[in-house]
Amino acid sequence: MDGPTYCGQLQGVRPGGAQVGVTGDTRGDAAGGSKPEGFKGWLEGVRATRTGRLTLKIVIGVVGAALVIGGLLLVPLPGPGWLIVFAGLAVLATEFEWAHRLLEFAKKTLSSWTDWLKRQGWLVRILVGVVTLAAAAVLVWFMIKISLGIDLIEEARRFVT
Repeated sequence: MDGPTYCGQLQGVRPGGAQVGVTGDTRGDAAGGSKPEGFKGWLEGVRATRTGRLTLKIVIGVVGAALVIGGLLLVPLPGPGWLIVFAGLAVLATEFEWAHRLLEFAKKTLSSWTDWLKRQGWLVRILVGVVTLAAAAVLVWFMIKISLGIDLIEEARRFVT
C-alpha cells in the first residue's frame, strides 16, 4: 500500500512550524536541529497541541484585554494610561493579527504626531503643553470632586479668604 498512513504516522509540519515525525513528536526540524529552549521553546511546546493553542489564545486574549481596558480607564488621569494600552496591544499582538495591525497603526500615528510636534516652533510646543496640563488639572479636579466629594476650588477660596 503506497498511500499515506493515518493514526498520527503522517509526516509534515504542524501549524506552529514544528516538524512532525513518524510518531507525531516535535523534535526539531528535518535537518536534525535542536528545539529552541527557554520561553520560546516552552511556547512552541504549548502551541504544538490544539488544546495548547486554544488555551494560549484565551489566556493572551484575557490578559491583553484586561490591560487595554484598564489602560483606557486610566487615560483621562495623569499617568501611564496610554502606555498600558500599548502594552496590552503588544500582548494581544503575540497571538492576534488584528492586534498586530492596530499596534503598528498606533505606533505610526504616535510617531507622526511627535515628528509634527518636533517641527513646530517653541510657541506651539508651549501651547500644547499648557493645554495638556490644563486638561489633566481639570480631570484631576473632577475625579477628586466625584470620588471624594471635595471641591478643590471651594477649598482654595476658603483658604485664601
